[in-house]
Amino acid sequence: MNKAMFTNRASNDDQWVSVADLMAGLMMVFLFIAVIYAKDANQRASNVTEIVTEWQDAEMEIYRALEREFRDDLPIWNAEIERASLTIRFLSPEILFKTGKADLSDHFKQALDDFMPRYIDLLISKFDTKIDEVRIEGHTSSEWLQSIDTANAFINNMKLSQARTRTVLEYAINLPEMQYFTPWVIKKVSANGLSSARLITENGVENKKRSRRVEFTIKTKTKEAMFQILEKVSPAIEKSF
Repeated sequence: MNKAMFTNRASNDDQWVSVADLMAGLMMVFLFIAVIYAKDANQRASNVTEIVTEWQDAEMEIYRALEREFRDDLPIWNAEIERASLTIRFLSPEILFKTGKADLSDHFKQALDDFMPRYIDLLISKFDTKIDEVRIEGHTSSEWLQSIDTANAFINNMKLSQARTRTVLEYAINLPEMQYFTPWVIKKVSANGLSSARLITENGVENKKRSRRVEFTIKTKTKEAMFQILEKVSPAIEKSF
């Protein structure tokens, strides 16, 4: 009887030792996985940081190039550069276009004669591989003559802003100095009328004068950079669009 009890106890001890060894082995496996995952996560975070930094540096380089090229001309054109969006903004459409019309004023034609060839040449020669699109955007205030119908004012301003940006693009692409750049312009430059969708406000109040503007905005290859980041963070994510 004692021998049987001893035998059973020994068998149970062996089982506990086996379970303990198994648990210890699993703990080592989990620890190994955690170390590998942490190392991989750190590497991915480093890759993401590198991509974002490279993107930010590229946009800063573009901004500085634009500022150097056009800083003396901006006051003459009544224009400004917005660093965050890489936008050159021409203000006061009342001196850029005939009132309520899409016809370019002589003042704006002279500005475009000087601005567009230099602008496109700068982008092609220094930043071609970094640029996805150049958007010519027309913006208006929320007003439309004496209309108090908000929807009607928006639609009429949409038609006007679209016509104005098409006129700007048509005039610019037909400049003699722009002929060499025509293939690039066709591929990269778009005309977009946005009506009053993006008003400029100050303290929550619409600045009607500043809201009326024409902008040239550079879109860098953000989408491509974002795909790279997604691939670094999660290689299993596929490009679905």
